[in-house]
Amino acid sequence: MIGLGVIGAGRIGRIHASNVAASMGARLLAVSDALVPAAESLAAELGTKATSREAMLADPAIAGVMICSPTDTHAEFIEEAVKAGKAVFCEKPVDLSSDRIRACLRTVEASGKPLMIGFNRRFDPNFAEARRRLVAGDIGKIEMVTILSRDPGPPPVEYVKRSGGLFRDMMIHDLDMARFLLGEDPVEVHAVASCLVDPAIGEAGDVDTAAVLLKTASGKIAQISNSRRASYGYDQRFEVHGARGMVRARNVPLTTVETADAQGFRADPVLPFFLERYAAAYRAELAAFLDCMVKGIQPSPSGVDGLKAQVLADAATESAQTGKPVRPVY
Repeated sequence: MIGLGVIGAGRIGRIHASNVAASMGARLLAVSDALVPAAESLAAELGTKATSREAMLADPAIAGVMICSPTDTHAEFIEEAVKAGKAVFCEKPVDLSSDRIRACLRTVEASGKPLMIGFNRRFDPNFAEARRRLVAGDIGKIEMVTILSRDPGPPPVEYVKRSGGLFRDMMIHDLDMARFLLGEDPVEVHAVASCLVDPAIGEAGDVDTAAVLLKTASGKIAQISNSRRASYGYDQRFEVHGARGMVRARNVPLTTVETADAQGFRADPVLPFFLERYAAAYRAELAAFLDCMVKGIQPSPSGVDGLKAQVLADAATESAQTGKPVRPVY
């Protein structure tokens, strides 16, 4: 069994720590958090120990760490971990600065240790099956990708202020998914954005409604729609149009049960938010990280995938601010 430690005992840290504790291939050996009571509470709940980050990285029984701490700590903690000889899984983003990510990746490369980035949507069973069909050529040459991603409600304004903005915080997942589905890197980004949901988000300098067009060197196009509000639940859909047809992945409802009467058909709402919608994806993501450690499989999404998504988010932010298309520099 692979010994793992989790750094960060907040919402996403609890997800990963719980999955490690339940895994047949891993053992949760330690939890660390800057807020010691949070680490102690999670460790007690999962039957492991709370410890300092330094002690975790010095423990030879811990072969890998999962970094789930605040964004501004990610790059530093990645560097510390790989220098300590640990395999690393890190939640997105590595950093809000693309240059800082590049510097971090140089340290990772020099260490020879694997780094996997937490773009969990790649591991959603529905999305993964859609990607398999695209790679198999089921619809021929891909021409256009359409991604819709809308949260059920806006986050607290205090979170918005330190998030890096909608493009770097929310849409970065969709930008990675666009690369994943297109099979190519976009070379042109055109974004528009507004604040239509919560005026306080605009006062904080961010937007809550946005659309992006991406174009690859071969001419493929991706369009992404984001909103911080969806009254009907967590909206997560895409479709890919190709020369011979279309592949799409729909929303996942609470159940597939429908009721029909004189007023028509009624179905259950879609799953409420990411904890429920991507539960299976988080488990599959952990399994992929363990495969990197046990079988030597190259991590995917990699640190480079994390960098490229961040570069696209930077380009989208610039385009929305200037009103002009931007060519990303990877």
